[in-house]
Amino acid sequence: MERLATPPTPKPVHREIAGTLEEMIEKRVAFLTAYQNKAYADRYLTLVRKIETAERNKTPGLDGLSEAVARYAFKLMSYKDEYEVARLYSDGSFLRQLTEQFEGDYKIEFSLAPPLFSQRDPETGHLKKKTFGAWMMPVFRLLASMKGLRGTAWDIFGKTAERKVERQLIEDYLALMEEVAENLDQENHAAAVDLASIPEQIRGFGHVKDRHLMTAKAREAQALTAFRDPAAARNAAE
Repeated sequence: MERLATPPTPKPVHREIAGTLEEMIEKRVAFLTAYQNKAYADRYLTLVRKIETAERNKTPGLDGLSEAVARYAFKLMSYKDEYEVARLYSDGSFLRQLTEQFEGDYKIEFSLAPPLFSQRDPETGHLKKKTFGAWMMPVFRLLASMKGLRGTAWDIFGKTAERKVERQLIEDYLALMEEVAENLDQENHAAAVDLASIPEQIRGFGHVKDRHLMTAKAREAQALTAFRDPAAARNAAE
């Protein structure tokens, strides 16, 4: 999205930053409730609490795992699909930020590549972006109201390969952290933190995300081996 202002007089944007782990969790639960619904947010919270309990009881004196899970389970569960992009543009915060940053008249344009309608570049195979005007705002509001379709049989956007991968990443991570909670000990705690932090490496969108995902999966396999058999991992490193 390109923002053009006349004159371009920037103003500071104030954003809330979570301090403690509990504050971080509280903000993420609120976000996921708005993103999807309370049941979706509760699933996140249940996992985080389970990891907190395991870390406190099984590895006293060690930390970092609960924070990693709170941070990266949220990252996976809040992937930016069409419904979320529409919600972020239409919930009022986007226009409020424009008002805070710029004065005078400005023109809004959105550079988008809708997967169901965009053509692919014949050379790269990547979706080609098109420019859309401010008339997209009512479309965003309508699309945001349909977020309940996310992941259901009626989700037309969810049938793309990228969306299927994103949903599977969530399920895989939740299952993996269940294993971590069950088998955590002093010896494999560091590997557990590394394993829980793998989603940090999954960045970008489209082909960029695919490239990072391959690297992340290779790192995940190494971290999982180290978690399941710390002694073997140490011997291999020597």
